[in-house]
This record gives sequence, structure tokens and C-alpha cells, in this order.
Amino acid sequence: MYAGDMKDDRFIRALKLKNVSLHYGPVKVFEDISLEVRQGEFVVIIGPSGCGKTTILNLLSGHIQPDSGQIDRHGDIRTVYQKDGLFPWLTVSQNIRMGLRSIADPQQRESELQSLFGLIHLEEFKDHYPHELSGGMRQRVELARVLAGNSDILLMDEPFSALDYQTRLRMRHELVRLLEKRPRTVVFVTHDIEEAAQLADRVLVLSKRPAIIQWEMGIAAPKPRSLTDPEVVEAMKAVLEELGVLREVAV
Repeated sequence: MYAGDMKDDRFIRALKLKNVSLHYGPVKVFEDISLEVRQGEFVVIIGPSGCGKTTILNLLSGHIQPDSGQIDRHGDIRTVYQKDGLFPWLTVSQNIRMGLRSIADPQQRESELQSLFGLIHLEEFKDHYPHELSGGMRQRVELARVLAGNSDILLMDEPFSALDYQTRLRMRHELVRLLEKRPRTVVFVTHDIEEAAQLADRVLVLSKRPAIIQWEMGIAAPKPRSLTDPEVVEAMKAVLEELGVLREVAV
């Protein structure tokens, strides 16, 4: 169902940018950009380096304010960055508990903690410190922390970019599995077109600065998706064509 299908769409629209403009000194980052994200939707943003992908996340989160335009948020937001944000002096268990601080009842917090460990399959590492874990394990702990509590929206800024290729593939499936258990609205920034095709309900392609959404595509295939699924292959091809990569390779 789309927002226009309801008389009052507050309950299905999670995020909205309307005619947002932003300048850094003389540099125009956005000029009247508009974007809506529906509740429960997984939106992936791709585009050239420096076009403002991370800036969109910062606008959506409220970390920065636009020069003009409207931003609406419906729900609690948590952000996942390129480098995991785990506290190195805390154990895995203590790091995840940081995401449970809003739960007042100690028994409920402990029950939630055990549930999260069950989701990420790292019970035997609960007393380990981040430096004792692999990159993929640290990202699983980070995901558990941001899925803890009552957050509604995840803003994810290339969270798997520092991982090796095989670990990135595993983490994509891990993220899909976790979101099946604990649904969230997700806005996900990546340079990886393959990643976008595997994860997205909708792909948005940004132009160069001042950035606009130059193209978007919905992907209705069920998840998890294999790289060889026809819908994934076709989506990758369509995005590459839109970015002009296939034309450049052909030349």
C-alpha cells in the first residue's frame, strides 16, 4: 500500500524530505530535493562519490538542519556507520545493553538481551571485547545493539564496506534475517550495486551535486535474494545502465 492509498498516511510514512535545500558555503549539496520512505520499507541510496548520500542520512536523523524545506520523522531513529560504533572498553554483552537503556525493568532488559543473543548467535562471546571479534562478528553485535529497544527506523551508512567480500555477503543475509524477526524501516547508503539489488525494496540513484533523485526502481522479489536470481541480475543491469557504467565499459 502506498501513502496516497490512505486518508491519513502518517501511520505508513516513516520519513519525508520535502523541497529540501542545503549549502556548505558556496557548494550546493541539494536544491529542492524531495523523498518519502514508507513504514517498513528498505530504501537503498546510491550515487557518485560526494553527491550527498551520507548527508541525506544526517538530514533524516536531525544531525544537521537544511537551509530550507521540510523534514518529517515518525518514529525513533538509530544510525549504523561504516565503522562499527562499539565501545572497545565494554564487553559484547555490555555494548548490547547500551541499546536497552530505555527499558526500565531489569528483568525485561535481561530477557531482551538473551533474545538478541539468540538472534545473532554469539552467546558464547558475550564476555569478549570487540578487539577479540572478527569484523563480521562486530557488525552483528552492532546490529543487535541498534535493533534493541523500541527503535523504528535504521539509517545505515555503508555498514559493510570495511568487510571482506565473503563477510559482506553473509552480513547481507544476516541483516535480512534479523529484519524478518524485528522489522524496521531502513534507509541504507552504499556504493555497492550488488548490495543494493540484494537488499532494497526501492533503489534511489542520486545525481552529482547539487543532487536530485534522478531515477528510482522498485524491486518486488522476496528476500533473501541470491546473486543469481533473475530479479537481482536485472536490477543490477538497470542501475548500471542508469549510472552510465555499461556505456563506459562498452566504449
